[in-house]
Amino acid sequence: MLMCREATGLMSLKLEKALSLREKIALKVHLSICPACRHCVRQFDLLHKIGNRHPASLRMPEREQDD
Repeated sequence: MLMCREATGLMSLKLEKALSLREKIALKVHLSICPACRHCVRQFDLLHKIGNRHPASLRMPEREQDD
């Protein structure tokens, strides 16, 4: 059984790469019993969608180089 900290780690990882079957199942089971993590995963998904729609606005400004 995952703890919330492990579940949020998998939520984040899921946005970068595909989870293994074991990770997917563990996260799904945890989300089925944890309302706080269900809320968190919705926030992760929303932020990911917003970031994909407006990637240029989320980029860090380039720093001027001192010569």
